[in-house]
Amino acid sequence: MTIADRINNIRQEITNVCAKHHINSNKIRLLAVSKTHSHNTIELAYQQGLTEFGESYLQESLEKVKLLKHLPIKWHFIGPIQSNKTKQIAENFDWAQSIDREKLLLRLSQQRPLQLNPLNICIQVNYFDEPQKKGAKPSEVSNLLEIASKLPNIKLRGLMAIPPKTANYQQQLNQFRKIADFYHECKNQYTQMDTLSIGMSNDLEAALVSGSTMIRVGTAIFGVRQSR
Repeated sequence: MTIADRINNIRQEITNVCAKHHINSNKIRLLAVSKTHSHNTIELAYQQGLTEFGESYLQESLEKVKLLKHLPIKWHFIGPIQSNKTKQIAENFDWAQSIDREKLLLRLSQQRPLQLNPLNICIQVNYFDEPQKKGAKPSEVSNLLEIASKLPNIKLRGLMAIPPKTANYQQQLNQFRKIADFYHECKNQYTQMDTLSIGMSNDLEAALVSGSTMIRVGTAIFGVRQSR
């Protein structure tokens, strides 16, 4: 199966889910998670109409950003961020979705080049307090949103979350709805927020039904992840 076939399949799945549940599919953004895949593969996906790509490994992604600078791609950093890597993220990415502490916000704002648009920010929330996962605790999110909303050179867009993995649809739905309720509580105070980044290949329907505005899909587009 080609990348074009896979992209058509995932688009059709999103369309079908949206039609089934009366969701406006025009408001759903598909983020292609391209970590470990080559710049040539990303260019093939771009030729099929994908314009937003998510990366997790900084050095690997910087090479791809450089090689594909002729394309109007929107680059999202979605992996854990070390504070000594913020300058390169601020200079080379359009989005940072994995913000979980104040220090990152301050550094990204300070280091964002003035000639670029503000860096789009999502706060990553570890809603279910899983010790093996990154993300701010729900009790910490309000302070981070307050800071993000006031800093220059960054733009608060919303929340990102990765709930506990389960193949059970009802469990997926229960988890996503809790995250979505939390998102809407935050949005009531920070009305500029417009992005709830939840859902991947295996829990796409439950995420969309719960109110996801951005689905992050890797394997279903690019195939099995390449070894680094």
